Amino acid sequence: MTTAQSVMRRIGELRSRTERWQEIRQSAADLLSLAELSEGDEAMAAEIATETEGVLRRLDELELELALTGPHDRNNAILVVHSSEGGVDAQDFAEMLARMYLRWADRRGFKADLLDESPGEEAGIKNATIEIRGPNAYGFARAEAGSHRLVRLSPFDAAHRRHTAFALVEVLPEIESDNEIDLNPDDVRVDTYRSSGAGGQHVNKTSSAVRLTHLPTGIVVTCQNERSQIQNRETAFKILRARLLERKLKQEADELSKIKGEHSGAGFGGNRIRSYVLHPYTLVTDHRTDTTVGDSQAVLNGEIDPFIKAYLQQQMGVAE
Repeated sequence: MTTAQSVMRRIGELRSRTERWQEIRQSAADLLSLAELSEGDEAMAAEIATETEGVLRRLDELELELALTGPHDRNNAILVVHSSEGGVDAQDFAEMLARMYLRWADRRGFKADLLDESPGEEAGIKNATIEIRGPNAYGFARAEAGSHRLVRLSPFDAAHRRHTAFALVEVLPEIESDNEIDLNPDDVRVDTYRSSGAGGQHVNKTSSAVRLTHLPTGIVVTCQNERSQIQNRETAFKILRARLLERKLKQEADELSKIKGEHSGAGFGGNRIRSYVLHPYTLVTDHRTDTTVGDSQAVLNGEIDPFIKAYLQQQMGVAE
């Protein structure tokens, strides 16, 4: 049943993509005909130029989607933000990034839910887990995996000095079944406890939060944001499957590197990918592609597509 649903969804995605190609082709043909009829009409020429820019943006977007050919690029994504070095500033930065990804998902028309969150002692969060649902969600979001750096005047420093803080972003593909991984329910210990997050008296009075421990690997997953223990359990297993798939893919990549004689890197998501400088100037720089955006506030409000686009083009070997 799951396979049939997956096939039908894939057919729907391909049909939608074909229809979008046809719409772009028709729009281009209409603009070409209009341009031939509007010679000498400056107002019409300006309107045609604007419409042409829109068609080119749609074409560019569709071409990027064609680059998402990985085995899991079409899947939903599970994105995990961890505070790293930098104390309370790092925890505040992790919360800023989590909010940035929720806003980015909304801008792209994806559905996003905060699955789990661990608040910081003074401010911000220690970590947050976000599910992003939509066509190619993982294919786009995987560009964000890695270490992020923030430079600013710290609001938590009485002397208001400049601080540097780090956060780590993991991006995992969500899988629909256990066929891709070896998950034996007997290998998972399930513990329940009272949620410590927001949610009012109901959260504090019932043991709705769930902690899963995968005994063979030691992987621990928690979920407490849903209202019921059953929902939290289902969500926690979803995250556990993604973690096990990530582990499997990393092992396969390491084995391939050994065969090729390549040096293995620092690990999944361990590379520094981007810096967000808020003082003494404002600039966000992606270190992989040298893409820069001067409006750091817009970036933190979810406008990260320029970085994702540049990364995907780099993966395709396409120069801007």
